[in-house]
Amino acid sequence: MSVAALIARHEWRRLAVQPFAWGLAAVAVALMAWQFLLALQAFLQLAPKLGGLKDAPGLTDLLAIPLLRSFSNLLMLLVPLITMRTIAGERRTQSLPLLLAAGVGNLRITLGKYFGALGFVLVILLLVLAMPLALEFGTTLDLGRIAAATIGLVLFAGALTAIGVLCSAWTPQPALAAAAAFAITSLLAIIDAGARVQGIDNAGINYLALPTHIEPFFRGLVASVDIVYFLLIIVIALALTARRLDRLRSVAD
Repeated sequence: MSVAALIARHEWRRLAVQPFAWGLAAVAVALMAWQFLLALQAFLQLAPKLGGLKDAPGLTDLLAIPLLRSFSNLLMLLVPLITMRTIAGERRTQSLPLLLAAGVGNLRITLGKYFGALGFVLVILLLVLAMPLALEFGTTLDLGRIAAATIGLVLFAGALTAIGVLCSAWTPQPALAAAAAFAITSLLAIIDAGARVQGIDNAGINYLALPTHIEPFFRGLVASVDIVYFLLIIVIALALTARRLDRLRSVAD
């Protein structure tokens, strides 16, 4: 097993034994379950009326996609809290110098921390995704559209996790790392708000905004431009994290 995989497994185990991490997961899943049940109840009340309409929206449009869209908003708060201790916690406990002195490359440390935290986030995503998919046993869902939304959420979670790990590398205070990650993702979410107010929705500033690239997935569109956007955020954030670790290594030496 590679060093990066060992670090990722250690990060996963560290999260798995933290009551705080599982508490966050429990709250997130509970909120999504409550929204799911409310939406399902509302759909059952509307079903008799929808049956008489031509091309009426189904469970996928009225329940599954809105649920996953709400979860994407929740991820912007959830991921910074999960990633805040990835590197900041190591610095706070003075264990990072030992890891750096072990001869492990900066990129391997970065990738290990990243995939360990991302794995935990994806487990929560699977739990939320299981709610609408459970309806497939009694009705027909648009699985292709749900699959597209899932791909978008995985990329979205990957980008948020990379930003969270980067912020965790720049401060020894986990709370400050979480606040910084939330601020950055919030800025990326509303960076084009002023342009949209002015009626500009196809300019460069719109391209920088997270909603511009996550929304097509919820509509069932998987475009290379959106995939590249999220991959660029991940690569840039992880590269800056590795560079920061190199700086910390030189200071420790």
